[in-house]
Amino acid sequence: MKIDSPENSPPGGPTVAIHTHGCKLNQADSQVLARQFQQAGFTMVRSAAQADVVVLNSCTVTANADSKARQYLRRARRSNPNALVVATGCYAQRAKDDLLAMDAVSLVLDNRQKESLVATVAAKLNVNPDNSVAAALENAAEPPSGRSRAMVKIQEGCDQVCAYCIVPKVRGRERSIPPEKIIAEINGRAGCREAVLTGSQLGTYGFDLSGTGLRELIRRVLAETSIDRLRVSSLQAQEITPELLELWEDPRLCPHFHIPLQSGSDTILRSMRRRYDTARFAETVELVRTVVPDAGITTDVIVGFPGEGVRQFAESYSFAMSMGFSNLHVFPYSIRPGTSAAHLERQVADAQKKERTGEMLELAAAAAEKFRLRALGQTRPVLWEPANGRGPVGVWSGLTDNYLRVQTRNRRDLGNVITGARLVSLDEDWVAAEVV
Repeated sequence: MKIDSPENSPPGGPTVAIHTHGCKLNQADSQVLARQFQQAGFTMVRSAAQADVVVLNSCTVTANADSKARQYLRRARRSNPNALVVATGCYAQRAKDDLLAMDAVSLVLDNRQKESLVATVAAKLNVNPDNSVAAALENAAEPPSGRSRAMVKIQEGCDQVCAYCIVPKVRGRERSIPPEKIIAEINGRAGCREAVLTGSQLGTYGFDLSGTGLRELIRRVLAETSIDRLRVSSLQAQEITPELLELWEDPRLCPHFHIPLQSGSDTILRSMRRRYDTARFAETVELVRTVVPDAGITTDVIVGFPGEGVRQFAESYSFAMSMGFSNLHVFPYSIRPGTSAAHLERQVADAQKKERTGEMLELAAAAAEKFRLRALGQTRPVLWEPANGRGPVGVWSGLTDNYLRVQTRNRRDLGNVITGARLVSLDEDWVAAEVV
């Protein structure tokens, strides 16, 4: 996913465009960077061609993510030869020297240097020589204008060490952010109607803090903030308990669960070093549907992991089909240097990966359409997104509480407004709705 800086920030100061690849945690980091830049006197713009500074917050979860990062950096340089082009994020953490070797890149700052990125850029451009940048970063509370949804980081890092995953190397060990800071962050996001709790490994939140955990954090956020909607970005199957699900009695908690499957073959799950089997995963999905009946349940699936033969892929496909997901994110396995899976034998040929990816993507499309069809006739709360000058006038797009993309035609200004919406028909990959 790519998130660009808003165009409608107040004028004044050097211009900055932030481009984001990858996960919601990266999106959260980019929103923080945008606020810090604004507080330090910079002006946010959408296009790299308009910017004095171009920041790419990169992903490195697959080789394709690396390729997309390099392509964007070269494109940014071609469109704006005089810009300060900054690479940060997980690719910068994993392969800083590779990025430094690119002619397109002016500066590379890894994940550990993100906190000082704005100050570093300001020093390069001689902005705020009176040292007001440091004070600005301490007080960066206002969101970038035009945001209806706040990505709020509650922890970072992962200690799970799954065989295929580079995240522990690029994000480090698990560290939780104190609840008071998270609550202050949400309360400081004036104008945002929805907060999304993000991190690398949400389910173990609070293990390094005294007297708190994910359940207690969510309870406190609901009690101590006035945010209209709260969404939890991703949870592992073994981390979802009846006690946690009790919190979803509060209608402010969005009935959407992203539960990564990765494979529907127990043989492959063991090889991946995942901490559940298909039976445990199925129990979790059944529990969620029992407690939160209208929940949208999305997942991730990797195809072509080393050792995945015809039988293992068939098992994975069949299990994924049986779960009735509302959508699947499908990834062909990509060798990541520094992970144990990179050394496994029986690597799957690229042609087989491509074929299996296509089959799983067809399953994903069918599952998503089935979920949308089941929703027709329902009335659900929708957070309509600011138009920002994009799309036809009077056409609004938004997300239901259970994560359906919907559109409506309405003469009202629905930007950043939550309304009821009757879901009336399917159109491509979204649902047409009528405001009620």
